[in-house]
Amino acid sequence: MTEHEHVRVAVIGSGFGGLGAAVRLRREGITDFVVLERADGVGGTWRDNSYPGCACDVPSHLYSFSFAPNPEWPRTFSGQEHIRAYLEHVADVFRLRPHLRFNSEVRMMTWDAEKLRWGIETSSGYLTADLVVSATGPLSDPKIPEIPGIDTFTGKVFHSARWDHDYDLRGKRVAMIGTGASAIQIVPAIQPDVSRLTLFQRTPPWVMPRVDRAITGAERWLHRQLPFTTQARRGLLWGIRELQVQAFTKRPDELGLVERLAKRNIARAVKDPALRAKLTPDYRIGCKRILLSNAYYPALTKPNVDVVASRLARVEGSTLVAADGSRAEADAIVFGTGFHVTDMPIADRVVGADGRTLAEAWKDGMKSLRGATAAGFPNWMTIIGPNTGLGNSSMILMIESQLNYMADFVRQLDVLGGRAALDARPAAVDAWNDRVQERMKRTVWNTGGCTSWYLDANGVNTTVWPGTTTEFRGATRRVDLAEYEVVRAAEPEPGPAVTGTRKKKAVAEA
Repeated sequence: MTEHEHVRVAVIGSGFGGLGAAVRLRREGITDFVVLERADGVGGTWRDNSYPGCACDVPSHLYSFSFAPNPEWPRTFSGQEHIRAYLEHVADVFRLRPHLRFNSEVRMMTWDAEKLRWGIETSSGYLTADLVVSATGPLSDPKIPEIPGIDTFTGKVFHSARWDHDYDLRGKRVAMIGTGASAIQIVPAIQPDVSRLTLFQRTPPWVMPRVDRAITGAERWLHRQLPFTTQARRGLLWGIRELQVQAFTKRPDELGLVERLAKRNIARAVKDPALRAKLTPDYRIGCKRILLSNAYYPALTKPNVDVVASRLARVEGSTLVAADGSRAEADAIVFGTGFHVTDMPIADRVVGADGRTLAEAWKDGMKSLRGATAAGFPNWMTIIGPNTGLGNSSMILMIESQLNYMADFVRQLDVLGGRAALDARPAAVDAWNDRVQERMKRTVWNTGGCTSWYLDANGVNTTVWPGTTTEFRGATRRVDLAEYEVVRAAEPEPGPAVTGTRKKKAVAEA
């Protein structure tokens, strides 16, 4: 990376969002872009999460790009290694390698109002870009709670997304902190090997059976020979989930049947009434993400497993003390405590037109226009922005919708011509956010009686989209210039006294 390199577009991150953006830019005829990646390879969260048992809870044929179908998925629900291999394949097939800049962590992005471009400081150098597409993702920075005395722990400590493969858990006393999507995969994977496993459960999850199986050679052959069968399979998986959305967003009471099935799932696997009571949630199913596993409950019934129905309160050397006073000895602590979703660290590294960081602009809660742009941050977009998450379907669908919006954003800049930038109007951002939050009021995520990572520090759901993927695709098909101000460079004033260039904002016509 040269010191003064300038590109038209800088994409941050090389997970699904970043690689998808790169493919779409090439399809739009844009080759003057880079993909900045802090690690040494592509994959995003599917590179970072390599813990035992790591797999996706969305069917493989739906958890892939529509423009890059994969007829070779080995299982109906693919493991981490297969998903990462798929992303490597996408990078190769779509010739993205020349655009990838590894070991280039973004330290700061600052809007230059004079030159109408972003100055980007990275760990490998400095560059500028007309447009920034931030695709760092909400599941990229691990969140570890502050536990009093954790510095006195005499054993090994790591987060599920930073798994220490050099540390052998065999024969060890292991404490698993948390019961989210990662924990329910880790527990059955390590239970046979550890001497004792203590699960600290603050809130029990709802867990449904995982209908997983190997995809037969005949199926894969059919998908290779007749590509439309892959599309049909994907379409069926998508349609089923679209039909389920109303139960989550409009009629949570309809989830009662699913809840009864989930309770039956617990009863089949857990015969001990006391343990079953610990594992049965007291909130409406769907309020937190419904988890899928056939092995989680059986693992918890094994004689070397203890379930502590309380949070970890403090650590005293090798002794872990729960909030209910119970104590456990451990050689290793594994945190499965999620990520910085509503307080993404990247927001501290984005400085907008008025000198404020994105974190400062979002101090009262994340807000964006159509999940993509923020007021005061011209020519800056995010993939998987506020209120674009899903509770029951594939995030790849939402990513592709945002790629449509990104592509039209670039087209609008081309139409405007010259040095120009688009800055979301505060009124448009507020109007969009108000509509989203009004719809959110009756969703199961807000009414289900739980506290989840979907909610920010103020209890506002700034994470999930309260509608179908079809609705979101319609809302992000095109950029409405009436929702933006067009920022242009002013012509220098005549006369010898002119020493610099001033800027002015020209309001876009509807």
